[in-house]
Amino acid sequence: MPNETHAVLYAVDGSIATLTLNRPDKRNALNEAIIEQLKILLRKANDDSSIKAIIITGAGADFCSGADLSSLQKISTASVEENAADARALLELFVLIREVRVPVIAAVRGRALAGGCGLATACDLVLAAATARFGYPEVKIGFVPAMVTAILRRNVSEKRAFELLTRGLEIDARTAREFGLVNQVFVDEDFDAEVSAYVVQFEKISRSAVGLTKALLYQIDGMAFRQAIEAGLDANVIARMTEDCQKGVARFLKKE
Repeated sequence: MPNETHAVLYAVDGSIATLTLNRPDKRNALNEAIIEQLKILLRKANDDSSIKAIIITGAGADFCSGADLSSLQKISTASVEENAADARALLELFVLIREVRVPVIAAVRGRALAGGCGLATACDLVLAAATARFGYPEVKIGFVPAMVTAILRRNVSEKRAFELLTRGLEIDARTAREFGLVNQVFVDEDFDAEVSAYVVQFEKISRSAVGLTKALLYQIDGMAFRQAIEAGLDANVIARMTEDCQKGVARFLKKE
């Protein structure tokens, strides 16, 4: 494992786990250590049956400014195989976020740029401070925000995705919300409290039901209508057999 043992901090409050990118002096720029520790800690939270939601945020002023300088320097001298292995580490992180059973929520202050914007986009939900900034500036240096394209295209319209990916511009939080990139925008002064109030709602909801819903939602990407409905049937049957559903139905019938 990379040497930066505290590149990501892990904390649990009730049933909410928070993963904090911890390189504030580098604007939480992505490197091997951050990516590897995010994967380890996401799996840790996923394996903890008491966790109902995961927040990913950044220490200091910014969420994440993208790849760090040393990572960019490697690109110009690495072989095809080395570049592929490096890119695959980020691919595995994006896929893992969708495979984790509970909601993964990006809480974005400051800048979320390049790979940092990709990380936020890869999360199930994005909450932003009003002064947050988002953007994919990779094309300015001849690079491509490649893997996040598959996710972004599922979040925003084709025209918006093209605009965001090819112009390399930063947009503010409210514009990002209008585009469909952000779920909620909160004023900076109340951001932490608003994020907590938003996320804590998952403590009141069935973990198994949310997990099945998340899996179904992403499973039906690219499916034909009939196939997607059949996948819904499978999820419906599985949900009926869960302890949460059986207890929930019993409580409802008792109230009636």
